[in-house]
Amino acid sequence: MLPLARRQLHKRWSALGQPCARLRPIQFVRFVAHRQLDLPVLDIKWQGRWAKRAVDPVARVRYGGGGNPKPKAYVLPMFPYPSGNLHMGHFRVYTISDVLSRFKRLQGHKVLHPMGWDAFGLPAENAAIERQIDPATWTDLNIANMKKQLLAMNSQFDWHREIRTCDPDFFKHTQELFLKLHRRGLAYQAEAVVNYDPIDRTVLANEQVDSNGLSWRSGANVEKQLRRQWFLRITAFKEALLNDLEYLSQDDRWPARIISMQRNWLGRSQGATIKFQILGEEQIIPVETIQVFTTRPDTLHGVQYLALSLSHPLVKTLSPQLPDLRAFIESAPSMPPGSKAGFLLPRVRASNPLSKLANPGEYCNELPVFVAPYVLDYGQKAVMGVPGHDSRDFAFWKLHSNGLNIRRVIEPTSVGQSDVTGNSSLTSAFEDTGVLASTCGAYASLSSEEASKRIIAALGDSAGESETWKLRDWLISRQRYWGTPIPIIHCPKCGAQPVPREQLPVTLPSRVSDGQSSTVAEHDENWLRTECPACGGQATRETDTMDTFMDSSWYFMRFADPENKVSLVSKEASERYLPVDIYIGGIEHAILHLLYARFISKFLATSSGWPSDGRASNRGEPFLRVISQGMVHGKTYSDPQSGRFLKPEELDLLSPSDPQIKSTGTSPNISWEKMSKSKHNGVDPISCISRYGADITRAHMLFQAPVNQVLEWDEERIVGVERWFIRVWRYYTHPQEAAAFLISDLRKRSSHPPAWAKPRSLERSEWTLLECQFRRMMKIGRDQFKEHELKAWIQVQKAIRSVTKSFSETFTLNTVISDLMELSNALILPRRYQLGWQMEYHCWSAFFRMLAPVAPAFAEECWERVHGLCKSIATPKTSIFDERWPVEDGSLEILESRGQACSVQENGKFRFSIKIERPPEGLHEASDIEELKAWAVNQIQGSEQGKRFLEGKVFDALHIARNGRAVNFVSPKVRKEEERNRREDSFGSSIDV
Repeated sequence: MLPLARRQLHKRWSALGQPCARLRPIQFVRFVAHRQLDLPVLDIKWQGRWAKRAVDPVARVRYGGGGNPKPKAYVLPMFPYPSGNLHMGHFRVYTISDVLSRFKRLQGHKVLHPMGWDAFGLPAENAAIERQIDPATWTDLNIANMKKQLLAMNSQFDWHREIRTCDPDFFKHTQELFLKLHRRGLAYQAEAVVNYDPIDRTVLANEQVDSNGLSWRSGANVEKQLRRQWFLRITAFKEALLNDLEYLSQDDRWPARIISMQRNWLGRSQGATIKFQILGEEQIIPVETIQVFTTRPDTLHGVQYLALSLSHPLVKTLSPQLPDLRAFIESAPSMPPGSKAGFLLPRVRASNPLSKLANPGEYCNELPVFVAPYVLDYGQKAVMGVPGHDSRDFAFWKLHSNGLNIRRVIEPTSVGQSDVTGNSSLTSAFEDTGVLASTCGAYASLSSEEASKRIIAALGDSAGESETWKLRDWLISRQRYWGTPIPIIHCPKCGAQPVPREQLPVTLPSRVSDGQSSTVAEHDENWLRTECPACGGQATRETDTMDTFMDSSWYFMRFADPENKVSLVSKEASERYLPVDIYIGGIEHAILHLLYARFISKFLATSSGWPSDGRASNRGEPFLRVISQGMVHGKTYSDPQSGRFLKPEELDLLSPSDPQIKSTGTSPNISWEKMSKSKHNGVDPISCISRYGADITRAHMLFQAPVNQVLEWDEERIVGVERWFIRVWRYYTHPQEAAAFLISDLRKRSSHPPAWAKPRSLERSEWTLLECQFRRMMKIGRDQFKEHELKAWIQVQKAIRSVTKSFSETFTLNTVISDLMELSNALILPRRYQLGWQMEYHCWSAFFRMLAPVAPAFAEECWERVHGLCKSIATPKTSIFDERWPVEDGSLEILESRGQACSVQENGKFRFSIKIERPPEGLHEASDIEELKAWAVNQIQGSEQGKRFLEGKVFDALHIARNGRAVNFVSPKVRKEEERNRREDSFGSSIDV
């Protein structure tokens, strides 16, 4: 660009005012080129207006307050941890929630769409220790930054309801909730072998340790330690938590995947408890039996050993006597995940209970007893090892049996297959059911099901039907500073005493003193020492804090009544807002967070804490519908030689379709991976918003993938959505396009609109074609609109039906964008097919109201512009979101029924069939044959198939019959008198074409 031109550009740029002065030169070029469509500028304009309305009490009433009864809609995204910056995962979930809440508002609901902060937790404390500052200071800075970013994405949250879990006004009620549980006996302290994270220096719940034995946050190998901890008795609600999953699965309220994950985590198993007699010296073995739960009593003949967990009572008793056992237990935390290590207890054997029965079978000898880390610390903490019919037991026995045979006592088909009953060279276990082998004595040839019943009955007191659950009580103790203090006081005389309610909240020490401490006790001795509420003597506070999942297990209730100083939520507020209607969040919270929230909700529903949900209709469930959005993946580049992930600065991306590694000139491997810093594939959503505007970024986010699927974020594709916005904008605002026709026509007609266009029974802002135009058209018996106008209205009605269903039932938000694109293409017609002013107004009014949830600033601007030119036709409300969602007016079925099938023939031979419009009323063969033929030719030429058929052909005559349902084109070569007469007899009179 020449220096003079550059100076002129910057001069014009600065003249546009302060909002545009914030734009980069390339943005200004787009600002001018797109005829002043610059969405970042529109974002600034409308964010300011929305902020003003948010503090305006009158505007707040318009947004859903006031005394008029309205159906409520509580739309809630999972609140974020204030990490400092939004990532694309945040942007996706909050876009979804904002779109749905705006849709509900347009439908006339009283919408609750709040935002808060999951502010406690290890990351904030670790960051504060690293920076030598108070975690509260660090958290507040992050919240302020993320709040600005949320506003930048054109979101509309109820900020006057904002909460922070680190606020004493909030965690006061978390402590009160703990005391409610404590009074009911559902909160207790007990010693247990716990998962200890050596990096974060805190205890983890079982749910916070992955299948490989690694911490869910730090990734450290979790150690097993014996500690005294606080638990919540979630198992007291296990039946309700499991049974009510059926209620949540009805009508697809919750995704099937989440229902399955919760059911598997609860883990109810039907089976039998079997007692194995212990053989050994009485002074060494203090117990007589070991109880084992199994779901396969039919495999009892195949038991070859017993295995005990590290915390089994017998192991605890023997470990002081056996140094080797103590060393084995101490080394267990360092063993790799899935280890099949085992310790054989000396002088301890077990007896198979089948040995007491007559004709028990061949394999009922004494069994060795092992201590094995693979045995889980729940249920009976013991398993019976059946190597022939369990793959886990198979691997363990192969390692510890010294080549002994593996017994198979279940046959897949029939008796007599000797190759399945004893073979040390077997390579796998047979885990299916079948029939018992001939070596099983009196039970041979019985099916697995029948044998299980007979064996349990025959063993008498040594066995019984029972069930077991995988679910364990919720361990909430955390040995960290930045969390909700557990409101318990420990007195040497009185024991653990709850803090009196009037002394809540128990707050944290004000600051981290040394920057290295991890527990509350290490921070403030004055805070630690207190008086016993029972006897008044010297006592100490509980130094553990609560798991942050405790805060998130009830925070959604607080949004309904955030200013309440007395209780978690008032009866009136709970009646008005709870439960949550739509809950949006990631699949990573499908088990922990949702399960804990269900537990707390069901507990509160049995108390005065949630009085409105004592009814059976909702069964105490907190979330009526859950939407689980997929992850966001980014384009990832890696070195083909080393596999190392490449940073953007290591790549030449001038040609996006052919990237190159700068150092080698070779092409990198390209894949789509979960966005992370280590893979250098993260995308800052705010940078995308600054380039394209929030509305385009939102629409692109929704358009790229269904809500529940992985989204591969590719910014190169965003230009498609950008072009769509520009096309709509140019058509709607460019003076040489259809908008000029609309505006001029409105100005001419606005002073004297037709009387039938403003029915007295409706407000002018609530016109619909059904009342204003369509009924009138049908009543007077003649068309008020042209065919292309009716086609446009058909597209509008179809779009209303499809988009409404996507927003309210299927939540396929990607199809919303495609439906609106299709509708806008149908409305942007060539000049010769321009819509009349009535149809133009109503079609585009419906379009922008449907677009508004997705692109609020763009829709607001277009709404304001068109109503600024036609105030005398319709008085607009302040915002498009004060209007109502468009609804179907019943015309779609009537208009579509106007079509009819048309059989097209050439010289009497059938060529194809198409659907055409019905002839206008009064146009038929008897009176207007020539006009009818001309109409039929236009209809056929209007279809792609008809256009190809007629192209380049010459016909002498055209015959039409059945009021346009059959059309025959006659060529000159076959125009003979006989054929002419015959065709005239069957098709009526003819004319030359």
